[in-house]
Amino acid sequence: MASTSHFTIFVSLLVLFSVLHPAIATTRKLAALIQEQPLLLNYHNGPLLKGNVTVNLIWYGKFTPTQRSIIFDFLNSLNWRKAPSPSVSSWWETTGRYRGGPCTVVLGNQVLDENYSLGKSLKTPQLAALASKAGYGENSANFVFTSADVAIEGFCMSRCGTHGSGKGKTGKFAYAWVGNSLSQCPGQCAWPFNQPIYGPQTPPLVSPNGDVGIDGMIINLATVLAGTVTNPFNNGYFQGSAEAPLEAVSACTGIFGKGAYSGYPGEVLVDKITGAGYNAFGMNGRKYLLPAMWDPQTSTCKTLV
Repeated sequence: MASTSHFTIFVSLLVLFSVLHPAIATTRKLAALIQEQPLLLNYHNGPLLKGNVTVNLIWYGKFTPTQRSIIFDFLNSLNWRKAPSPSVSSWWETTGRYRGGPCTVVLGNQVLDENYSLGKSLKTPQLAALASKAGYGENSANFVFTSADVAIEGFCMSRCGTHGSGKGKTGKFAYAWVGNSLSQCPGQCAWPFNQPIYGPQTPPLVSPNGDVGIDGMIINLATVLAGTVTNPFNNGYFQGSAEAPLEAVSACTGIFGKGAYSGYPGEVLVDKITGAGYNAFGMNGRKYLLPAMWDPQTSTCKTLV
């Protein structure tokens, strides 16, 4: 790998409560003394991933078939318009309001690395190396998923997922990583499905698919996926510095429904049978909780409910 660039996504209470990096906290104060300025993500004239975008998957470590199917169904739901409202596809449609029009996710290669070929403790450059195993081409992105027993440099300390770009033999390629935080930091990277470590101790939501670690991954996957297509090479849409950008979803951290504030995800739907919290319907009867996304037409964080 000739070179790589990385954009860290803080989808955790570490960001929500400004513990590590106050500059990128997005929580709205309930009693603001001055009127807040509209949230604005500037376009920096770089290429975006639009049209049919091939997403290749690399599964690193032990994932059960059920765990993989939850993530697989989410990705397929992005373009499935037969789901009842509010749906995963209606959430994803917001990316079509960015320059270049709609983005359709097409699943490509899948690579299973259940034998931990690089060990169980990985450095950031190894993520790009893993991502390249699925191959790469124009208008594509490779996503690395690591299981709960794999430690990643900076995981839990400052990030729950990340995306970036690398250089291969045929040019630049976009990639992303999301880890299962269940055994390492669910209070940070699987909130609001786990009791938070910092801030108000509101009761956690019941996870819609019965797996706190995987449902937490869905939130972080949604975040890095939106960031990947709208800012794949660090010159797309973002606010702030290029080293720590606020992107399509990370600019709306901690917001899942109306009335969200620090430590409270907002009003969401509740399953009458399981009591699970969700805000989007997907294929195969799935329910998901998806974060708000910045809408370039209104310059606001758009929620599904």
